[in-house]
Amino acid sequence: MAEYAKELQDLIERLGNLLRADVRVSCHASGVRPVQLEALNFLTQCNHYSDTPQAVADYLGLTKGTVSQTLKVLEEKGLLRKQGDSNDKRVVHLKPTARGRRLVGRAVPAGLLTSGIEQLPETELRDTLNALRGLLHSVQKANHLRTFAPCYSCRFNTKRESGYFCELTQESLAESEIALLCREHQFPKVSHVAKKTTKA
Repeated sequence: MAEYAKELQDLIERLGNLLRADVRVSCHASGVRPVQLEALNFLTQCNHYSDTPQAVADYLGLTKGTVSQTLKVLEEKGLLRKQGDSNDKRVVHLKPTARGRRLVGRAVPAGLLTSGIEQLPETELRDTLNALRGLLHSVQKANHLRTFAPCYSCRFNTKRESGYFCELTQESLAESEIALLCREHQFPKVSHVAKKTTKA
């Protein structure tokens, strides 16, 4: 297994380096740093259980202090606004502004990646996506890491006659919410992480 791990790491790091170089160009043009774009990108994809400073820190694997500074800059630039929780005054929700969402829309996905996947047949692209999802889930499971995956694949998400329901929070979920990333997500024992595919 060691030889596979070494090559996988080399491939992932090489792709990561190429993507980061492309993202730095986009960020420079937009006047933001890559970590600020990463935080903003996450906040455009997460649900209301996960749009907090702590969730951003967990997702990015950064300290609360670093994330606090990152969020402060985004707010000062008008890319993000803070909103108090209606039930718990200690909780602050982070909402990308329309300007922030437009910035993410321009920068993600990276042009370098888009041009590359356009060269792949759709079947190969689907297989690649499923393989990467499976690898990510395996790494998270083996290391007891939060999965931050969409509600539709969570063991707490159930479908009822009235709609979707979260068994963990005991709250109803709108259909638009089940595709969002959640900090509390847990895969079922028999995972269906690879069932949903994305079309090219």
